[in-house]
Amino acid sequence: MPHVERGMAVGLFGGSFNPPHAGHALVAETAMRRLRLNQLWWMVTPGNPLKDHSILAPLEERIALSEVAAEDPRMKVTAFEAAHRVRYTADTVALVQARNPGVNFVWIMGADSLRDFHKWERWQEIMRSIPIAVFDRPGATLSFLSSKVAKTFDHARIDEEDAPLLARSNPPAWTFIHGPRSPLSSTMLRRQAAKG
Repeated sequence: MPHVERGMAVGLFGGSFNPPHAGHALVAETAMRRLRLNQLWWMVTPGNPLKDHSILAPLEERIALSEVAAEDPRMKVTAFEAAHRVRYTADTVALVQARNPGVNFVWIMGADSLRDFHKWERWQEIMRSIPIAVFDRPGATLSFLSSKVAKTFDHARIDEEDAPLLARSNPPAWTFIHGPRSPLSSTMLRRQAAKG
Protein backbone atom coordinates (compact mmCIF):
# COMPACT_ATOMS: atom_id res chain seq x y z
CA MET A 1 0.00 0.00 0.00
CA PRO A 2 1.20 3.53 -0.64
CA HIS A 3 2.48 5.49 2.36
CA VAL A 4 -0.03 7.85 4.00
CA GLU A 5 -0.09 9.99 7.15
CA ARG A 6 -2.78 10.37 9.79
CA GLY A 7 -5.31 13.07 8.95
CA MET A 8 -4.91 12.74 5.18
CA ALA A 9 -7.92 12.47 2.86
CA VAL A 10 -7.32 9.61 0.43
CA GLY A 11 -9.47 8.42 -2.46
CA LEU A 12 -9.68 4.70 -3.26
CA PHE A 13 -10.28 4.28 -6.99
CA GLY A 14 -10.58 0.58 -7.72
CA GLY A 15 -11.08 -1.07 -11.07
CA SER A 16 -9.91 -3.62 -13.59
CA PHE A 17 -8.50 -0.79 -15.74
CA ASN A 18 -8.63 -3.14 -18.72
CA PRO A 19 -7.32 -0.90 -20.20
CA PRO A 20 -7.12 2.40 -18.29
CA HIS A 21 -8.06 5.42 -20.38
CA ALA A 22 -8.62 9.18 -20.36
CA GLY A 23 -12.08 8.69 -18.81
CA HIS A 24 -10.50 7.07 -15.75
CA ALA A 25 -7.95 9.88 -15.57
CA LEU A 26 -10.75 12.46 -15.77
CA VAL A 27 -12.61 10.86 -12.83
CA ALA A 28 -9.37 10.68 -10.82
CA GLU A 29 -8.47 14.32 -11.51
CA THR A 30 -12.01 15.50 -10.75
CA ALA A 31 -12.00 13.51 -7.50
CA MET A 32 -8.68 15.03 -6.41
CA ARG A 33 -10.06 18.52 -6.97
CA ARG A 34 -13.69 18.23 -5.87
CA LEU A 35 -13.02 16.09 -2.79
CA ARG A 36 -9.81 17.97 -1.88
CA LEU A 37 -7.80 14.78 -1.55
CA ASN A 38 -4.18 14.52 -0.45
CA GLN A 39 -3.79 11.28 -2.42
CA LEU A 40 -5.75 9.03 -4.73
CA TRP A 41 -4.91 5.34 -5.10
CA TRP A 42 -5.54 3.68 -8.46
CA MET A 43 -6.19 0.16 -7.14
CA VAL A 44 -5.71 -2.23 -10.06
CA THR A 45 -7.76 -5.29 -9.15
CA PRO A 46 -6.88 -8.91 -9.92
CA GLY A 47 -10.35 -9.09 -11.50
CA ASN A 48 -13.93 -8.03 -10.83
CA PRO A 49 -15.95 -11.01 -9.51
CA LEU A 50 -18.91 -9.81 -11.63
CA LYS A 51 -16.95 -9.67 -14.91
CA ASP A 52 -15.51 -12.15 -17.41
CA HIS A 53 -11.83 -12.78 -16.59
CA SER A 54 -11.05 -14.38 -19.95
CA ILE A 55 -10.70 -10.92 -21.54
CA LEU A 56 -8.53 -9.56 -18.71
CA ALA A 57 -5.05 -8.35 -19.68
CA PRO A 58 -2.20 -9.44 -17.36
CA LEU A 59 -2.07 -7.52 -14.07
CA GLU A 60 1.46 -6.21 -14.76
CA GLU A 61 0.33 -4.74 -18.08
CA ARG A 62 -2.69 -3.00 -16.50
CA ILE A 63 -0.47 -1.60 -13.71
CA ALA A 64 2.04 -0.19 -16.24
CA LEU A 65 -0.71 1.42 -18.33
CA SER A 66 -2.36 2.87 -15.20
CA GLU A 67 0.95 4.45 -14.17
CA VAL A 68 1.03 6.24 -17.52
CA ALA A 69 -2.57 7.45 -17.11
CA ALA A 70 -2.13 8.61 -13.49
CA GLU A 71 0.03 11.67 -14.20
CA ASP A 72 -0.44 13.56 -10.92
CA PRO A 73 2.30 12.56 -8.41
CA ARG A 74 -0.36 12.47 -5.68
CA MET A 75 -1.95 9.56 -7.54
CA LYS A 76 -0.47 6.21 -6.53
CA VAL A 77 -0.95 3.06 -8.59
CA THR A 78 -1.14 -0.09 -6.48
CA ALA A 79 -2.20 -3.71 -6.83
CA PHE A 80 -2.04 -4.72 -3.16
CA GLU A 81 -5.33 -6.64 -3.46
CA ALA A 82 -3.55 -9.35 -5.48
CA ALA A 83 -0.74 -9.63 -2.90
CA HIS A 84 -3.26 -9.94 -0.06
CA ARG A 85 -5.56 -12.20 -2.11
CA VAL A 86 -8.46 -9.84 -1.51
CA ARG A 87 -11.40 -10.45 -3.82
CA TYR A 88 -14.22 -8.25 -2.56
CA THR A 89 -14.43 -4.49 -2.00
CA ALA A 90 -15.75 -4.95 1.54
CA ASP A 91 -12.55 -6.84 2.43
CA THR A 92 -10.37 -4.25 0.66
CA VAL A 93 -11.96 -1.41 2.65
CA ALA A 94 -11.55 -3.32 5.93
CA LEU A 95 -7.88 -4.09 5.16
CA VAL A 96 -7.03 -0.52 4.13
CA GLN A 97 -8.71 1.00 7.18
CA ALA A 98 -7.10 -1.48 9.60
CA ARG A 99 -3.62 -0.81 8.18
CA ASN A 100 -3.99 2.99 8.14
CA PRO A 101 -5.68 4.25 11.33
CA GLY A 102 -6.47 7.95 11.37
CA VAL A 103 -6.56 8.27 7.57
CA ASN A 104 -9.82 9.51 6.00
CA PHE A 105 -10.60 7.24 3.08
CA VAL A 106 -13.34 7.77 0.50
CA TRP A 107 -14.40 5.27 -2.18
CA ILE A 108 -14.45 6.62 -5.75
CA MET A 109 -16.67 5.07 -8.40
CA GLY A 110 -18.54 5.84 -11.60
CA ALA A 111 -22.31 6.15 -11.81
CA ASP A 112 -22.37 3.08 -14.06
CA SER A 113 -21.10 1.04 -11.08
CA LEU A 114 -23.75 2.50 -8.79
CA ARG A 115 -26.43 0.91 -10.95
CA ASP A 116 -25.17 -2.59 -10.06
CA PHE A 117 -23.71 -1.81 -6.64
CA HIS A 118 -26.41 -3.83 -4.85
CA LYS A 119 -24.96 -6.94 -6.55
CA TRP A 120 -21.59 -6.39 -4.87
CA GLU A 121 -20.71 -8.73 -2.02
CA ARG A 122 -21.84 -7.17 1.31
CA TRP A 123 -22.77 -3.87 -0.37
CA GLN A 124 -24.59 -2.51 2.68
CA GLU A 125 -21.50 -3.17 4.80
CA ILE A 126 -19.43 -1.15 2.31
CA MET A 127 -21.88 1.76 2.51
CA ARG A 128 -21.65 1.71 6.31
CA SER A 129 -17.85 1.44 6.31
CA ILE A 130 -16.61 4.21 4.01
CA PRO A 131 -17.92 7.46 2.46
CA ILE A 132 -18.55 7.09 -1.28
CA ALA A 133 -18.25 9.60 -4.12
CA VAL A 134 -20.14 8.66 -7.29
CA PHE A 135 -19.01 10.38 -10.49
CA ASP A 136 -21.24 11.04 -13.46
CA ARG A 137 -20.73 8.78 -16.50
CA PRO A 138 -22.36 8.98 -19.93
CA GLY A 139 -25.63 7.09 -19.95
CA ALA A 140 -25.67 6.63 -16.19
CA THR A 141 -26.62 10.08 -14.88
CA LEU A 142 -30.03 8.96 -13.63
CA SER A 143 -28.74 5.82 -11.92
CA PHE A 144 -28.18 7.75 -8.71
CA LEU A 145 -31.93 8.34 -8.53
CA SER A 146 -33.14 4.90 -9.59
CA SER A 147 -30.55 2.52 -8.13
CA LYS A 148 -31.36 0.30 -5.17
CA VAL A 149 -28.39 1.75 -3.29
CA ALA A 150 -29.49 5.34 -3.82
CA LYS A 151 -33.00 4.54 -2.64
CA THR A 152 -31.83 2.51 0.38
CA PHE A 153 -29.30 5.13 1.49
CA ASP A 154 -31.13 8.26 0.34
CA HIS A 155 -30.94 9.60 3.92
CA ALA A 156 -27.13 9.44 3.79
CA ARG A 157 -26.68 11.47 0.59
CA ILE A 158 -24.88 14.76 1.10
CA ASP A 159 -25.14 17.74 -1.21
CA GLU A 160 -22.62 17.91 -4.02
CA GLU A 161 -21.50 21.33 -2.77
CA ASP A 162 -20.35 19.64 0.43
CA ALA A 163 -18.13 17.13 -1.42
CA PRO A 164 -14.93 18.51 0.20
CA LEU A 165 -16.31 17.31 3.56
CA LEU A 166 -17.08 13.79 2.36
CA ALA A 167 -13.78 12.07 3.23
CA ARG A 168 -14.15 13.23 6.83
CA SER A 169 -17.85 12.32 7.10
CA ASN A 170 -19.06 9.37 9.15
CA PRO A 171 -20.49 6.62 6.92
CA PRO A 172 -22.97 5.99 5.59
CA ALA A 173 -22.35 9.14 3.55
CA TRP A 174 -22.27 9.54 -0.21
CA THR A 175 -22.60 12.15 -2.90
CA PHE A 176 -23.13 12.30 -6.65
CA ILE A 177 -20.72 14.56 -8.52
CA HIS A 178 -21.70 16.05 -11.86
CA GLY A 179 -19.02 17.35 -14.14
CA PRO A 180 -17.09 16.69 -17.32
CA ARG A 181 -17.76 13.22 -18.70
CA SER A 182 -15.69 11.13 -21.07
CA PRO A 183 -17.41 8.89 -23.64
CA LEU A 184 -14.52 6.41 -23.44
CA SER A 185 -14.95 2.97 -21.91
CA SER A 186 -12.59 0.02 -21.54
CA THR A 187 -15.13 -2.21 -23.30
CA MET A 188 -15.21 0.12 -26.31
CA LEU A 189 -11.39 0.29 -26.45
CA ARG A 190 -11.09 -3.51 -26.31
CA ARG A 191 -13.60 -3.84 -29.17
CA GLN A 192 -11.70 -1.31 -31.26
CA ALA A 193 -8.41 -3.13 -30.60
CA ALA A 194 -9.98 -6.45 -31.58
CA LYS A 195 -11.11 -4.92 -34.90
CA GLY A 196 -7.59 -3.68 -35.49
